[in-house]
Amino acid sequence: MPPDNKPGVEIVDYDDRYGDAFARLNAEWLEKYFVIEPIDRLLLSDPRRSIIEPGGAVLYACIGEHVVGTAAVKRAGDGIFELTKMAVTSSHQGRGIGRLLLCAAIDRFHQMGGQKLYLESNSALAPALALYESAGFRHESPPDRSDYARADVFMVYRPNDVPGS
Repeated sequence: MPPDNKPGVEIVDYDDRYGDAFARLNAEWLEKYFVIEPIDRLLLSDPRRSIIEPGGAVLYACIGEHVVGTAAVKRAGDGIFELTKMAVTSSHQGRGIGRLLLCAAIDRFHQMGGQKLYLESNSALAPALALYESAGFRHESPPDRSDYARADVFMVYRPNDVPGS
């Protein structure tokens, strides 16, 4: 699932100069479809402390100096990571930016030596689920109770399960 090269879109690491982009972009979709839950508030309020410092990464999709999308790879244990807080602002959806972010997040997962990358989502987000499936994520039963009340989908990406990995 290599992404198409999108002229003008650059994937970069989290940087304080982008201010509240991480929280703003995620609040946009969360408030549109659901509500912001306590776990969301924790992750969005301080991504450096809650995601990056424990061994994860936050990525931005930028057009010039404007952040139009974001995704995070959060460390959840030895070799286990969560793909979380993936968002593309509504004015830039449908342009392949989500695919670019997803590919960059999977690349980062590989660079960090990940063995399992999981995500939790909701069945109402059919386009997102189709994107995840196209990248090699497979539906599985959740191992434990979710931190997210909205989560009714659990998907896992394992490098050994994906052809060509």
